[in-house]
Amino acid sequence: MSKPLVAVVGRPNVGKSTLFNSIAKKKVSIVEDIPGVTRDRIYIDAEWLDQEFTLVDTGGIEFETGDDHIMTSMRHQARLAIQEADVILFVVDGKTGITTGDEEVAAILRGAGKPVILVVNKIDSLKNEHDIYEFYNLGLGDPIGISAVNLLNMGDLLDLVIQNMPKENTADNNNDEIRVAVIGRPNVGKSSLVNALLGEERVIVSDIAGTTRDAIDTRFVRDDTSFVLIDTAGMRRKAKIELPVERYSVIRSLRAIDRADVVLMVIDAVDGVTEQDKKIVGYAHEAGKGTIIVVNKWDLVEKDSKTSIRYTDIIREELGFLQYAPVLFASALTKQRVQRVSELVKFVADQHAMRVSTSVLNQVLEDAQSINPPPSSAGKRLKIYYTTQADVKPPTFIFFVNDPEIMHFSYLRFLENKLREAFGFEGTPLKLIVRGRKEKED
Repeated sequence: MSKPLVAVVGRPNVGKSTLFNSIAKKKVSIVEDIPGVTRDRIYIDAEWLDQEFTLVDTGGIEFETGDDHIMTSMRHQARLAIQEADVILFVVDGKTGITTGDEEVAAILRGAGKPVILVVNKIDSLKNEHDIYEFYNLGLGDPIGISAVNLLNMGDLLDLVIQNMPKENTADNNNDEIRVAVIGRPNVGKSSLVNALLGEERVIVSDIAGTTRDAIDTRFVRDDTSFVLIDTAGMRRKAKIELPVERYSVIRSLRAIDRADVVLMVIDAVDGVTEQDKKIVGYAHEAGKGTIIVVNKWDLVEKDSKTSIRYTDIIREELGFLQYAPVLFASALTKQRVQRVSELVKFVADQHAMRVSTSVLNQVLEDAQSINPPPSSAGKRLKIYYTTQADVKPPTFIFFVNDPEIMHFSYLRFLENKLREAFGFEGTPLKLIVRGRKEKED
């Protein structure tokens, strides 16, 4: 099931990013800091009271007095964040008091039909609590005073977040279907790719950046395999609006990724890999989803016999954490290699759900250790007693050892590479867990 999405909105400089980071620093973050994944995060996966959710920092809602275009942009940014979120944290500055910008955002939030928690930040001590009363005038119910810097009232705030979460969706999903999320930046050709896959104009194609409104699920069958395409583009609008779209395209992608088995990360062949691409596909990697990199608009690239090899090398360098992901060069416009997408998705889905027997697994790892013995530290050598596969989607392996502290990251990577050499696991991340003997006996 998709994790609830909690969006942090508000003017610049009210402390949104500080609040975001404070929650991340509390022992609620369940995202590991994986080398190679972009560190410029705008989201974290978090847990509070056994409830998982995704927290998104939407950035400052900008506006400038007298510039109607900027004001329009501000309103649309707020609406995009509101539409995608399950719970909204509206952050205001307790020291500054209510501003015109706060009132503009509040007017939008009052009619949103979403749970809104009014967070008065910079209430650094109990003697400043009276500063929150002014914010009742925003008409958004009881404000809660916090200090994101000093972690004051953070637990109470997270309690409110959980209380306002939507009821869990209990709708049954067909386990035989492969759910595929089509993700990427605006204007890379996501909807065109979906239409090419379906062979008909089932999704409205738009060349206007940032016009998505909803993920559109489309089912189709290919070679007796059922697929569900979750498209994060589409939904034509009449007027193009200039506004920052990066954070909101990421938000929409988070939604689709959470619901998917395999993601198609669409990259523009002309633009190449961008920082925004890294953010979007980095979440898919951390979420343990099967991933295929689709380089779209390949027809627009001047090519020689080695162009695809050079381009693949660049992708591997830019997306170092996705060495396992197959790369497909395609053109949604000319249909070049589009027919290969569904068969590649099926292959990656099978790899993502692969299970290895314990006996075969341990034999492979014993052979690996004979080639490259485990490391030692302070005269103590690492011993791997045995390994078992605990889960699939993604394949998850638990290594039972004498001392987890001796398991160096580089050796764990070596073992991962040996698992891939032996079993494939193409297109899927692997989750490797190291436990000490005491943990095993418990």
